[in-house]
Amino acid sequence: MEMSDSRIGVAFITHSSKRHLAHSLPRVVGSRLQPRVIVVNSSSNDGTVEEAQRLGAETLVIPRVQFNHGLTRELARKQLATPIVVMMTPDAYPVADDLLEKLTEPLRTGLAVASYGRQVPHDGAGIFEAFPRQFNYPAHSELRTIDDLARLGVFTFFFSDTCSAYVNQALDQVGGFPAVLSNEDTFTAARLLRRGQRIAYVAEAVVQHSHAYNLWQEFARAFDTGYVRKLHADLLAAPAADEVRGRRFFVELMRELDRQRSYALMPYAVLQTAVKLVGYKVGRAGRRLPVRWRQRLSSQDYYWTSEAFAELGV
Repeated sequence: MEMSDSRIGVAFITHSSKRHLAHSLPRVVGSRLQPRVIVVNSSSNDGTVEEAQRLGAETLVIPRVQFNHGLTRELARKQLATPIVVMMTPDAYPVADDLLEKLTEPLRTGLAVASYGRQVPHDGAGIFEAFPRQFNYPAHSELRTIDDLARLGVFTFFFSDTCSAYVNQALDQVGGFPAVLSNEDTFTAARLLRRGQRIAYVAEAVVQHSHAYNLWQEFARAFDTGYVRKLHADLLAAPAADEVRGRRFFVELMRELDRQRSYALMPYAVLQTAVKLVGYKVGRAGRRLPVRWRQRLSSQDYYWTSEAFAELGV
């Protein structure tokens, strides 16, 4: 199904993001594809909404208690109602004016129903910020189907809504974005693949995006990942589990540190990896914990008092 003339909608999901918008919005708003751009803000009062409007985007404000990684994107894509919807986070900075053209090309030509772009670190990022981008976002593009499970294992489902695009009709067929603590992108990609669809990794669509996390933040993020992946274990079933890729990541990180002769950083790499592994394991057992403990261990304390959790109970 070729969609070369389809209108494109772009949703930026934000909270206290004013400082990022001047770096992320202009190249999207100014795309030659003339997209409809909406900034969805979960009731922050730092001027995000006003800055978005100044830069030419529509805005939609929702109560913080209603924010959910999946449901908020579902609201945005229905609000846009365009044949192709692009999901962005405000801290993803396009490196070229043709980001949208590159990102959506596989969808507009009928090659895939979903695509995601390449992430490179922000200027000045250290190795612990930069290496995950190097490991997960190679310089070559790739088209994936469910048949790649034997070759790639669980990485077949890897996908990122930091910079992604979907055929709206394909999302309808899998029920849209799910209500989840996190990883809505991975679960949506898995549902599309298991339905026989194709997803594309577009290495030519590049954004700068990286974070410097402390050890507690690494633990909390790993807790969230373990928690949701345990809940959706059947959907993500693969010959090679998360732990296999995690071991490969650690080995490649140590090799990179050795290549750079950054030997003094190796003890921290070991400690960081151990913290993430413990967080992941605790997260997988998280449903056995009282909700107040989950809230303290999670990177998203607001989720556990949100409307989505009250309704789902998981």
